[in-house]
Amino acid sequence: MMTKYFNQKKQRYMNGPTAAVIRYDESSGQSPTVVAQGSGHVAQKIIELAKQHHIPIQEDPLLVQNLLQLDLGDRIPPQLYGVIAEILILIEEIEKNA
Repeated sequence: MMTKYFNQKKQRYMNGPTAAVIRYDESSGQSPTVVAQGSGHVAQKIIELAKQHHIPIQEDPLLVQNLLQLDLGDRIPPQLYGVIAEILILIEEIEKNA
């Protein structure tokens, strides 16, 4: 994965929002998969649908940048396991408290 440092506010203003969606099936024993991604209008629609369906959203610009470099259907690479695990734990806690 590539790490870049840039003005994220300026990039978001110029390109619009970015979003990526991962799916994780704990019973499969495999790593999460990228199932949707996009920027601009597509990202706005992804975010809107997630909110409508009460799907937890995690804002992490560097993670999204890395996920956008993957193709749809790709499994999450080992370099991102740590941050993805933290997000999955957060989602689990949210679901327990709901």
